[in-house]
Amino acid sequence: MDYQALYNSKLTTPEEAVKVVKSGDWVDYTWGPVHPVALDKALAARKDELEDVKVRGGTTLWMPAICEDEDAGDHFAWHSWHFSGVDRKIAAKGMGWFMPMRYSELPRFYRENLDPVDVVMMQVPPMDEHGNFSFSVAASHLYDMCSRAKCIIFEVNKNLPVVRGLTKTEWNIQNVDFVVEGDHPHMAQLASTPPTEVDRTVADLIVEQIPHGACLQLGIGGMPNTVGSLIADSDLKDLGVHTEMYVDAFVDIARAGKITGRRKNLDPGRQVFAFAIGTDKLYDYVHENPQCMAAPVDYTNDVRVISQLDNFISINNIVDLDLFGQLNAESAGIKHISGTGGQLDFVMGAYASKGGKSFICLSSTVKGKDGSLRSRIVPTLTPGSIATDPRTCVQYLVTEYGMVNLKGMNVWQRAEKIISIAHPQFREDLIKDAEKMGIWRNSNRR
Repeated sequence: MDYQALYNSKLTTPEEAVKVVKSGDWVDYTWGPVHPVALDKALAARKDELEDVKVRGGTTLWMPAICEDEDAGDHFAWHSWHFSGVDRKIAAKGMGWFMPMRYSELPRFYRENLDPVDVVMMQVPPMDEHGNFSFSVAASHLYDMCSRAKCIIFEVNKNLPVVRGLTKTEWNIQNVDFVVEGDHPHMAQLASTPPTEVDRTVADLIVEQIPHGACLQLGIGGMPNTVGSLIADSDLKDLGVHTEMYVDAFVDIARAGKITGRRKNLDPGRQVFAFAIGTDKLYDYVHENPQCMAAPVDYTNDVRVISQLDNFISINNIVDLDLFGQLNAESAGIKHISGTGGQLDFVMGAYASKGGKSFICLSSTVKGKDGSLRSRIVPTLTPGSIATDPRTCVQYLVTEYGMVNLKGMNVWQRAEKIISIAHPQFREDLIKDAEKMGIWRNSNRR
């Protein structure tokens, strides 16, 4: 087959391609780093012709053109699988909503639980000689999403890296309806913030617990990235990677010679991930790198898969937790911040792994708008807050005041351990709260 001829026959302008969108349609912008750009602008230009166009996306890295105008919500409704700062701004405009999920289930949502997608729009790297387009840094759920789509429009961007995988990580030109060639924008950058002293203290406690040959998962945020930086400077060796999100810290660890993947029970020698977001350092590293393996998220985040990887180390952070050990990683009361993502999957999978450990890290306090300190360890979760991880699943908790393991602990032991890693300024009040709640004993350390 002459794939280039087929490509040319489907090549059109963004303005022509988006004419397939009708009022009431469900349109999928796919996943953060590969959200469309030229197609998005062309669809926004049709605003006044359309109403009730429902768009799905997630981990949004820039403001979509369809969401920019004051009256955008009269025409488009934005739905996010995982909130970023941009998604929060869209929600604040009254036109954005969150879609709850365990990230590992998202491909199945498209296969079984969602109405077929009317139109898919996404950025892809240039087509290869076999007519295939890599899903680049966002394999995630895109194959199953495309499999249910009525119309697929690819926006080619030569700046996207090609990431290889074993299955469901590419799509053939034969199954694409339209191709557009946009302005080839540079990839969105997500740099990690400089570590604080608290970040370094917490990271030191965690790194001490990581054995040679461990398989790593790092969540998003300053603390997990700081752990990654310390691992790169450590004497650890033969580490592996199996993670949901691939971040810059993994590149640092790999370039320091710490990652070989030799001891991985699954996919030895390969760094496996569902999607990647970072800086050019990361995008350049993963491009056509045989050590990197893109995979669907129902593989990377499957508890049954994670549990087969010995010495699996999962490191994530949260917003706050209560004295029962319930963890909130996604909201401040009723204000939505992020999402469940894969945190619960990795917390459960790491504990089920032979020699595995799950670490949840946080600073003990946060400063309020008035500059006053507020404890992130609270008696009970704030009304409206989401219990991302139930108390039954939590293993290690780490703050700058120490590390505790809640596995096997009764309610008063849990309260005692959790209060022991709270900021000293708040411990006496937390003890009084625990007494009122009936989860404190006089024999507890005070």
